[in-house]
Amino acid sequence: MNPWSLAAFFFIFSVSLASAQETKPRPNIILIMADDLGWSDIGCYGGEIGTPHIDSLARDGMRFTQFYNNAICGPTRASLLTGLFCQQTGHRGDRWNEPKNFDVCMTIGEVLQQAGYHTMMVGKWQGRDSALDRGFDRFYGPMCQAKISYYHEVVQNPFYLDRQRIELPEDYYLTDAFNAHADRFLKESLQNRQPFLLYVAHIAPHWPLHAHEGEIAPFRKRYETQGWDQIRAKRFQSQRHTELIPEQWQLAPRAASIGNWDKERHKRWQAERMAVYAAQVKSIDRGLGQLLQTLKAANAEENTLVIFLSDNGAAPDGGLNPNKSGFGFSKNTPNPGWRRDGVLIKPGSGPDHLPGPSDTFAAYGLAWATTSNTPFRGTKLEGYEGGIRTPLVVRWPSVIQQGGAITRQPGHVIDFMATFLDIAQAEYPSEFKGRHPLPVEGVSLLPVFRGKQRTAPARLCWDLPRHQAIREGNWKAIRLRQKPDRWQLYDLERDGTETTDVADQHPELVKGMAHRFDVWYDRVNQN
Repeated sequence: MNPWSLAAFFFIFSVSLASAQETKPRPNIILIMADDLGWSDIGCYGGEIGTPHIDSLARDGMRFTQFYNNAICGPTRASLLTGLFCQQTGHRGDRWNEPKNFDVCMTIGEVLQQAGYHTMMVGKWQGRDSALDRGFDRFYGPMCQAKISYYHEVVQNPFYLDRQRIELPEDYYLTDAFNAHADRFLKESLQNRQPFLLYVAHIAPHWPLHAHEGEIAPFRKRYETQGWDQIRAKRFQSQRHTELIPEQWQLAPRAASIGNWDKERHKRWQAERMAVYAAQVKSIDRGLGQLLQTLKAANAEENTLVIFLSDNGAAPDGGLNPNKSGFGFSKNTPNPGWRRDGVLIKPGSGPDHLPGPSDTFAAYGLAWATTSNTPFRGTKLEGYEGGIRTPLVVRWPSVIQQGGAITRQPGHVIDFMATFLDIAQAEYPSEFKGRHPLPVEGVSLLPVFRGKQRTAPARLCWDLPRHQAIREGNWKAIRLRQKPDRWQLYDLERDGTETTDVADQHPELVKGMAHRFDVWYDRVNQN
């Protein structure tokens, strides 16, 4: 071959390669978020409930051991959707309030929709506008502003399919409906050539404890014979054995108010609470299985990024002992106007009033929440790791080559916007429909998916209902909102369960971290 022919060959080859790269389909994205799910509730993080479909993501993909949320549902969703700290959207992290500054941000739906993606959402939407007004082509779910029922429509939470108000059928069950509509949207999207985003925002396993008898029954015996002490110990040992956590970590001490299981007077009732909760987790896993099967049938697994996580740690609501009231329901305030059908709620929960049926409204309490968050300290609303650390499982066969991978690189829900921009080759505009969105705070996770080290933010900060916290490297400082002058300090590499406060040993470090928290706080609360 003469030099000119050889040059022509390489020119044609390079053009063909570049063309192939340009025409390579952009990845699809399925993002699934559970509500109030604890770090250890799923099998691949040490749990016994049985979540084979979520576990399959870990087997074929990657687990994160240090991924963070905002310890409460609304603020986490604000950050996930926008790539900003929730305070920047006007959604203060220290209370349940709606975001008021959505005009200074964009959602992942808007960004990907503008980039040519078909965008769909199912589940819990807490914005003032319809999801269809904020970047989603399809929507199914309630306009979620108050307590919900898994069986019926609550007056304050009307259900919509796109913009159409819909009536719920008599055999309705919330998670099953979310699963069915997510699968329907997915099948419709797979018939098109567009890449897609499907965001499934579950309400399960958030209270109330509602599940069908057939789903509850398989769990009863396990939790009656193995209470919270034994279950928590088994989860902790599993996490050590699978190297999710280091051997030197200790199991965080439980609250003094939690008694030993062997001395518990109401074992049947306590076991029923956890059994209903487990059934709710199981329904999430079943829905993911439907989606994975649909992807497989369409031969779309290879180029689809599937992500699963929780919005905060497990919730301690529901009390440790039987009660006759709760959540605004009592004998004197049955609230006939709460459900659209007018059926009254039987208030409280106890041995003679077990959770599960549609006329109950209960939660599983601090003892089981502490178990759900094994091995960590704290629960929902708190700045300890049990409140802010989420399981994150990711599968993307064309990129994550080593199945069963575990990464210890820290991340945060603010990183999803940057990640989706990166993998979709989309631009984040400086102006959009008259809005001037703030710059994205998060950093793309794509290098982590590829097995590489990414340049993460120098620090993460939280302003939460019960705590304020800052993490820099392996150091974490945290203080109670009621005691702003007293910071605690933990070395998360040696003591990830926050058992030993070393603030007195590092006063200058604490002083510097406290100052940098104040600088962050002032910056994100400017709007």
